Amino acid sequence: MKTKLYLNNEKYIAGITLKDESEPECGNMALHVCKNPEDVLENRKNLAAYLNCRLDDFVCCGQIHSSNFYRTTLKDKGRGADDADTAIPDTDALYTYEPNLLLCCFTADCVPAIFYNEVTGLIGVIHSGWQGTIKEITTKVLEQLIHFEHCEPGDLNVFIGAALSQEKFEVDEDVCLKFKALGYADEFIYFNEQTGKYHIDNQMVVKRQFELQGVRADRINIDRTCTYLSQEGFSYRQDKNCGRHMSFIMKKTGRY
Repeated sequence: MKTKLYLNNEKYIAGITLKDESEPECGNMALHVCKNPEDVLENRKNLAAYLNCRLDDFVCCGQIHSSNFYRTTLKDKGRGADDADTAIPDTDALYTYEPNLLLCCFTADCVPAIFYNEVTGLIGVIHSGWQGTIKEITTKVLEQLIHFEHCEPGDLNVFIGAALSQEKFEVDEDVCLKFKALGYADEFIYFNEQTGKYHIDNQMVVKRQFELQGVRADRINIDRTCTYLSQEGFSYRQDKNCGRHMSFIMKKTGRY
């Protein structure tokens, strides 16, 4: 299983799976968009072996491009791991303090964000497509963490994963106006007079959402790989029948 690790130390492991034509379904990790669920399960088992965990450590959610989030506990262990119907429904972000839970989100152009707090042991993932971004899912997750989990935003570290680049994320005026209505996205938008399209850097807008909640810019890392242009990328914009990357993070205890 071809994987890019953003973090791997004695406490945490985090990263994103990549498209690989040598793997079943090119390394697709999503049960909700697949030709053969057994192939996806085989890919997930291979990832679990690589990460030194088990398939039933995975926790997945049923993403709907919402601003809904969920605090994951040990009772959620294995949800969505081998059956999409058992995933946490109607949710696009997960966070937990528990060890040995692999929090997962699935993308093919949308922005995945992974975060962790070494002070409290908090970890989480966010799925922020353009709809999630204009609904400010990242902002709402951070507000939850700050006000209800007593998380200091300055203690957070963030990885913004591979996504559709600004060059390839072109939209009409209606979507552009939704981004402009946020009040802080204008510098991440340009207009192409030849095509009449607007181009938006969704990764940078998500980064700004973290910053506005107090996360330090020097603690936010961005993977600028374009899922459309890269041979290792799944791109819904390029191929609506494509598979999905899995972005993930897990807090280790060394029990394996």
